Amino acid sequence: MVSYKEIQDSNALVNDATAPRVSVFVGGTSGVGKFTIRALASTGASVRIYLVGRKSSEEPTRAFIQELSAINPKADIVWTEGEVSLLADVKRICEIIKEKESRIDLLFLSAGYAPFGTRKETSEGLELSQSLEYYSRMLFILHLLPLLRQSEAPRVISVLGGGMERASIKVDDPDLKQPGNFSAIKGQMQYIALNSIFLERLASDNPDVAFIHSLPGWVNTGNARRGWDEGSILARVFAFVVESLIFFFGFSHEESGQRHLFESTSAAFGGRGIPWGGKSGVNSLGKSENGLFLVNHKCECTPNAGAMAKLREKDQGKISEHTKNLLQPYL
Repeated sequence: MVSYKEIQDSNALVNDATAPRVSVFVGGTSGVGKFTIRALASTGASVRIYLVGRKSSEEPTRAFIQELSAINPKADIVWTEGEVSLLADVKRICEIIKEKESRIDLLFLSAGYAPFGTRKETSEGLELSQSLEYYSRMLFILHLLPLLRQSEAPRVISVLGGGMERASIKVDDPDLKQPGNFSAIKGQMQYIALNSIFLERLASDNPDVAFIHSLPGWVNTGNARRGWDEGSILARVFAFVVESLIFFFGFSHEESGQRHLFESTSAAFGGRGIPWGGKSGVNSLGKSENGLFLVNHKCECTPNAGAMAKLREKDQGKISEHTKNLLQPYL
């Protein structure tokens, strides 16, 4: 485990010269994304952060932006409204950012929740949590890769479940539409594997970009209360139990933010960033170079070699083709 002291020491070196000067946070209105934005702004570095969120989050987020401005007057927080579960809106948001910026240093993707209730679909026909946790994220990456390539140390972080991939997925039903294939657990395990499969393919095609699939561990993000059918008594019981466990055994909001700032800036992942004197991370192919890093809640790389090898051999081609075909109308 990378100790919290080591992480704090590394983050203390983030300054105007070493910070990701331009970042895009999708999911930064709450949870891990919000905690990481606060940690980044608290470094005092001169940064521009695009904070993407839906209209219903705008009012409470204004107070958060004011808080960040008080913490760091050099932090330029750009509120960017959009419904990121809709791929057409993702495209619109990306076009706005591409018009304003010539480069992006960090793309941080954390929107999503576990769908504990009945299946819900977007107006585009995608299961809601899958759109947030997979298709939307991959579309953001594909749109913004040209700007990421202009950075000296570009990094993409998808926060979900890196290292938890299972070797068997529903490759012939990637969207889990067939009867009996969809549930909260099945959905999450499917979307975790899809993230890693497609991110690894993107990493191989873009060797100058470091990709991280992060497992955040136990953090109270409010997600224990999301995804349930309205009025569910089970939801209240589940939230009470899970949030109690997190209180005693999980990370605080501050530590979660610091750990993800470390993932966003340290040369432990790919060799570019804040100098790191500890053990270098290895990517999903077992190499200490840019690629896809599966990073657990301890900030350690977990290549998950057995499962990833089987997914790579059996399913990566089919999933990559399916994903590109589905996203093509929005590129």
